[in-house]
Amino acid sequence: MLRTPVGERRLDILEWLKDPVTHFPPQRHADLVEDGVGEDAIATKLGVRRHVARTHLTLLADLGLLRVRRIRRRAYYRRDEVRIAEIARMFEKGW
Repeated sequence: MLRTPVGERRLDILEWLKDPVTHFPPQRHADLVEDGVGEDAIATKLGVRRHVARTHLTLLADLGLLRVRRIRRRAYYRRDEVRIAEIARMFEKGW
């Protein structure tokens, strides 16, 4: 799923969210590290519309790779490092 051209975008999102301060501008109502990055900023960085970015983000959140926090009717996304480490261990063991 992550090795398709669309999957590369998802891998990009995961990579950017490792260090959101480097990859995204400051946000008005949410801290990039503590709260996560908003859909608009991710969509802009991907060069797509918000609903396209939301599709990628929702899939990653449904897989447990991202955590979602809602602030003022907006969704902010950050990596779930524990879940990502669990999945990496599964692949290392030859899942």
